[in-house]
Amino acid sequence: MPSPFPDSAPYKPSCSSSVRLARYTGSAGMDAAPEQGQTWVVLGDMHGRIRRIKEIPELENAVGVILTGDLTTLGGTAAARQVIEAIEAVTPAVFAQIGNMDRPEVNDWLEARGINLHRSVRKLLPNVALLGVGGSTFSPFGTPSEFPEARFSEWLEELALRAGSTQYIVLAAHNPPYNTACDRTSNGLHVGSSAVRDFIEEHQPAICLCGHIHESVGIERLGRTIIANPGPFSAGCYALLTVSPSGVSVTLKRLAC
Repeated sequence: MPSPFPDSAPYKPSCSSSVRLARYTGSAGMDAAPEQGQTWVVLGDMHGRIRRIKEIPELENAVGVILTGDLTTLGGTAAARQVIEAIEAVTPAVFAQIGNMDRPEVNDWLEARGINLHRSVRKLLPNVALLGVGGSTFSPFGTPSEFPEARFSEWLEELALRAGSTQYIVLAAHNPPYNTACDRTSNGLHVGSSAVRDFIEEHQPAICLCGHIHESVGIERLGRTIIANPGPFSAGCYALLTVSPSGVSVTLKRLAC
């Protein structure tokens, strides 16, 4: 979600737009990043901008794509279908969830397609689980998929129970955790989710992939958890998630202008 959000036009960042990098930049993982493993391309805040998908150099060898939310800008099923079909044309596997800017019908459509990540647990490897929670907390803009913190707390605890004792947990939360380098708007306000932060502090997943706040690109550590906001793919930003039996890691990337 850009800040401030435009009243009548889609957000259109340019390559010259400034981004703020958090305390850590580049890549981060557990105590040691896995030497070899499977790579997933992580895209967030696409807002329907699919033109540059084929320019991602790592796609050719990636297992698939993880979409963390905001496939569209106030769009429904038709707009989401365009995004998903463009990605499925170049990669064998897709997991996707709604952001606050996607209409609720998108969640139902993703569920029917069998690729929904919101409120789902997906095993990337036997010892690596991907947990998803889409949408966002309430904003001043009244976007289509906003929910109270209590709802996020319920969803996250359900996911934790379903993930059980899986060794490595990767949380994909469209809404970043509150009071981190990844949830700060351009005017310095922290607008992330306290429920997501509470979950991280209690359960310490290996990685939290987030988005929503376009200007807070970066990586930060919260306890043992690496929090990564790749930034909007609508501006060419993305991340690489590497998973292997020995651990997980995340690297931030950006397409050349």
